[in-house]
Amino acid sequence: MKTGIICTLAALLLCFSANAQETHISSPDGRIVLTVDNSSDLNYRIAFDGETIVARSPLGFEFVGEEPMTGGFMLTEKPAARIMSEEWTPVVKNKHAKVHEVWNEATLKLQENGDLRRKMDIEVKVFDGGLAFRYHLYDDHRLVTREISREMTGFCLPDGANAWVADYEGHVTSQEKEFFKTAVSSIKPETVAGLPLLVEAGPQKWLAITEAHIDNYPGFFLGAKDGSLQTMLSPVPGYENVKVRFDDEITTPWRVVLIGDNPGQFIESEIIRTLNPPCAIEDTEWIKPGLCAWDHWWSGEVRMEMDVIKEYIDLASAQGWPYMLIDWQWYGPYNEAKADITKPAPQLDMPEILRYAEEKGVRIWLWLYSSDVNRNDAYKEAFRLYQKWGVAGIKIDFMDRQDQYMVNWYRRIIEEAAKCQLMVNFHGAYKPDGIERTWPNMVTREGVMGNEYNKWGTGITADHNVKLAFTRMLAGPMDYTPGGFLNVTADGHKAQQPALVPNTRCAELSKFVVYESPLTVVCDHPEHIIGQAGSDFLKLVHTQWDEIRFIGGTPEEYIAMAKRNGEEWFIGIMNNSVKRSVTIDTSFLGEGSHVITYWSDGKNPTDVVKKTIKIKAGKPIKVTMNSAGGYVAVIRPE
Repeated sequence: MKTGIICTLAALLLCFSANAQETHISSPDGRIVLTVDNSSDLNYRIAFDGETIVARSPLGFEFVGEEPMTGGFMLTEKPAARIMSEEWTPVVKNKHAKVHEVWNEATLKLQENGDLRRKMDIEVKVFDGGLAFRYHLYDDHRLVTREISREMTGFCLPDGANAWVADYEGHVTSQEKEFFKTAVSSIKPETVAGLPLLVEAGPQKWLAITEAHIDNYPGFFLGAKDGSLQTMLSPVPGYENVKVRFDDEITTPWRVVLIGDNPGQFIESEIIRTLNPPCAIEDTEWIKPGLCAWDHWWSGEVRMEMDVIKEYIDLASAQGWPYMLIDWQWYGPYNEAKADITKPAPQLDMPEILRYAEEKGVRIWLWLYSSDVNRNDAYKEAFRLYQKWGVAGIKIDFMDRQDQYMVNWYRRIIEEAAKCQLMVNFHGAYKPDGIERTWPNMVTREGVMGNEYNKWGTGITADHNVKLAFTRMLAGPMDYTPGGFLNVTADGHKAQQPALVPNTRCAELSKFVVYESPLTVVCDHPEHIIGQAGSDFLKLVHTQWDEIRFIGGTPEEYIAMAKRNGEEWFIGIMNNSVKRSVTIDTSFLGEGSHVITYWSDGKNPTDVVKKTIKIKAGKPIKVTMNSAGGYVAVIRPE
């Protein structure tokens, strides 16, 4: 469902300076004001509650073989201010069953004053929870192909601001790093900071920088330049100075700045998805996310055999999960010329696997290496074959890029998969951009330093896990692959097989509530899960939600979320490395008495204390968590 309300309210929404070279667009509640200045060099600034949170920052482009477009513009017409309202229903309920957003918008039509007379539009949308802008560039009859060498968009942040930075160190990256709290002033020119970038600009002044609706354009990183953070576009492979090629007109992705009193508001936000076009799939009944068992790669040595696959199908069936993922080597050699993604390895009987899975009420996902998918467009035949087999979805791995060509490849894969009624999970992937609104078969992706790193070393800490909710997760779904049940203390953790997890069992359970991933892939071995403490919670928890609430925490302490599916509320609280007690407000519950069943930390990392009690709506809940601990609960009306 979609509704739009448009009216001109120039006096309230948009105003000009006396010389008509500054345009001011405010949010519906008036707290956020974006100012675009075309008096000399093109620039913008942002104010929140009357205070500048993004100071004078550049806009525009540099090109290969033509003059930059960075200043000397005039407005060809007075921007028409509009208030817009949209209500839409997600196919996959990542956060809400219904989304309703209101914003003020305007388009600035600019033309150069000089001889070139090139044109550029800047489209602006200002919401109560943030803002977004994007450029539209036109063709130039003097040039067959235009090439962008640099996008000038910058973010000049306040003195003393801190950011949570994941430095990917280069443009070819799987985007799997830890986010570290860093003074913005200390970010270096050589830093390749990933998005989203969470920023504490001052007391109760938070923002997060990211992007939405990436199409025929590279994703961007951030680095320091000329006193501000600057956009760094991923280059066209083999052409370091060429970032974007276009023959006709081109529209950039939305440059998004989420703004609020606390970073928890950004977790609830639907701005990024709303900035994407409506669903492009007519029949969506086949798109059904859920929990998924994952064969033995994470929990032991690879042994691609029939008995192993059936063991994991049995796990999914016993737990009531709809899916089981068959990972690498199911088609034998991979990432080489002889790899054939249409033929199972000789030791596998695919018809028998599919028969057995159907008998157990489970559907299969298949892993694919990206080069094998792309070779001679092999995916087109393979996807049609998988549809005949009754495969539910595909996990494609090792892209590790976000340049213009790779972005367009993602879209081709997603669209072709939709034609064959296949859901998609990208690994070795760039961060989400809200595309799941348009193509809801793209149910999750990696681009996160997740549980698999516990197999290799000690990088996954409780502090890292908490920060993920306030950083990477702001962009959208993340396939962290929770569910490690060999829980140990941080001191007791080491790299081994089967993999250990340095947090409590309840902290591991909390990831299923806190983290957003409509397809949630469970990492551990059947023997470590079935009948173990907390496995009963994994039979209850959902992956889609009618409503979510941030109920407490900070990136440096803990994260607490409440999520509703039907009449049931699920609470997930994840603690960092400092033992603490927190009090949770339950005013989000409906009136009357409720029954709460909770799972809390015991003495040892694998211990779980489970209890059922009655509470009244609004009665606070006190929760005590161990270091690297957690808490989960299910609340139902009495």
